[in-house]
Amino acid sequence: MRSCSSPTVKSLPLKRRLYFLLKLVCFVISVLIFCEFLIYYVVIFQCRWPEVKGGAQVDKKETSTSVLKAMILADTHLLGEIKGHWLDKLRREWQMERSFQTALWLLQPDIVFILGDVFDEGKWSLPQAWADDVRRFRKMFKHPVSTELVVIVGNHDIGFHYEMTAYKVNRFEKVFNFTSGKLITRKGINFVLVNSVALEGDGCAVCRTAEANLVALSHKLNCSQQKPNHSDKRCSDVEELPASEPILLQHYPLYRKSDAECTGEDSAPPEEKNIPFKEKYDVLSQEASQKLMWWFHPRLILSGHTHSACEVLHAGKIPEISVPSFSWRNRNNPSFIMGSITPTDFSLQKCFLPYESRVFTIYCAAGALLVILILAHFQLLTPPFYFAQRLISKHKAV
Repeated sequence: MRSCSSPTVKSLPLKRRLYFLLKLVCFVISVLIFCEFLIYYVVIFQCRWPEVKGGAQVDKKETSTSVLKAMILADTHLLGEIKGHWLDKLRREWQMERSFQTALWLLQPDIVFILGDVFDEGKWSLPQAWADDVRRFRKMFKHPVSTELVVIVGNHDIGFHYEMTAYKVNRFEKVFNFTSGKLITRKGINFVLVNSVALEGDGCAVCRTAEANLVALSHKLNCSQQKPNHSDKRCSDVEELPASEPILLQHYPLYRKSDAECTGEDSAPPEEKNIPFKEKYDVLSQEASQKLMWWFHPRLILSGHTHSACEVLHAGKIPEISVPSFSWRNRNNPSFIMGSITPTDFSLQKCFLPYESRVFTIYCAAGALLVILILAHFQLLTPPFYFAQRLISKHKAV
């Protein structure tokens, strides 16, 4: 009876086994290519640049040249040598690199802003570790000449106020050409870069320099926004800037009590929304927030730090958008902001990246299917038809 049974693994023809092995390898490679490359194109391809209000009434050629396409992301937190596990680095940094490079290729932004906490251990890094982190950052976020990259400083890059030193600030500024109170003007649009960590208000050396730069820039912008027929001796020798109301870019959000009013699938979890924010730690102090509003009268504020999304309306008219983290390490559903901006208007749209949980689900489903195929091929898995037939035979015998 045993000699008539189905062939065993040893009796399978060599060609059949090699062909089956080839199919398995192709299946595994296909899953890897999809989960590690193609899924980013599938997801980000669905994102579209928002239209600026009234854009349809403007000539298409004029619109394309006057609208600035800005991509805004935050809190990449590249792991360092102290707390960073090699597998965590490999997985999360690969996700951010593929997300960023795919977004650049598909969306072709004019400018990219990263709102601080580029590194996770910049506040601790020794020179060699800092150099290594910078090298990895430049590899991950490399970009063509046609796209400008602007990086704002965060507390993990230079430390919280009590950890911040002139050495750490200068080290960051040298790499990223960042200065608190720096103005970037593109297509007539004014962007103000703020070192929000330095807005402690205690008169420290770094804080004094940062505030002095902001006050001087505020004076220039306010003079530029005055009517031509308005004479002011204080503005007579001031460099003329575009009259566009500025957009503030910073790491810390302006003061708010908590995330209780924040909504959306990428807002803070319900159990965290009602936790009060600590001034100068989770958000700027009320005093610093009022200063920034008074100095610049911005039309939009973009911030990071909380790792979750939130939209707040300050003084009943000035919107602030808190941009979620770009990394799977901080969120299952990271995202970035796409902004179509003109000197007088703007329109924002969120673009979600692949969910980490969905990628794991695909891998688990593929793994289960792979096991079933192997068992079925070697006839170690009883087909449902024969299983049902055996049950019926046993029932009749009884």
